Amino acid sequence: MKRLDGKIKKEIRVIGIDDSPFKKSDKECMIIGTIYRGGNYIDGLVSSKVKIDGNDATKIIIGLVKKTRHYGQLSCIMLDGIALGGFNVVDINELGKETGIPVVVIMRKLPDLKKIDRALKSFMKKGEAEKRMKIIRKAGNIYSTRIKDRRVYFQLSGIAPSKAGEIIRVTTTHSLIPEPLRVAHLIASGIIKGESKGRA
Repeated sequence: MKRLDGKIKKEIRVIGIDDSPFKKSDKECMIIGTIYRGGNYIDGLVSSKVKIDGNDATKIIIGLVKKTRHYGQLSCIMLDGIALGGFNVVDINELGKETGIPVVVIMRKLPDLKKIDRALKSFMKKGEAEKRMKIIRKAGNIYSTRIKDRRVYFQLSGIAPSKAGEIIRVTTTHSLIPEPLRVAHLIASGIIKGESKGRA
């Protein structure tokens, strides 16, 4: 696992990954990864697809990260939430282990795990719902840091909470979420809908 010692540099290489909007009838959705130097310069873009409510997100992201020409420079993988394409949950510990890169999951609000558990059980078979909740719980503690006047929540793998907080603050330059995720969201939404909409 890549170690992040000392002060986090302003041009730390980060990949931010978010999914695209999708309809109930869709079987797959696009995911976009933007490679950033800190929160100011975009260096690259990667894309792939994951199954809606499937279980391939972890494997797909591992492949996406390891195949990019920027792989050797990346110091952090950022995710906008722990699930892509509905409830296609990412095992952040496996993701960190297989890529050798620390993982930080950004959440705009504190998640209600009981509510998530009920939602999973309401439309999935018991075994599938339990498998996804196990991955969510395995992601570990939820931490927070303050961006401007708002608190941002995050989970992590392979990195200390203090360092993760530094990376979040360094990469958050134009809104209340890190720029790699903000731009990934805008691109994913724009490709599918023709124009980016909603909060980013």
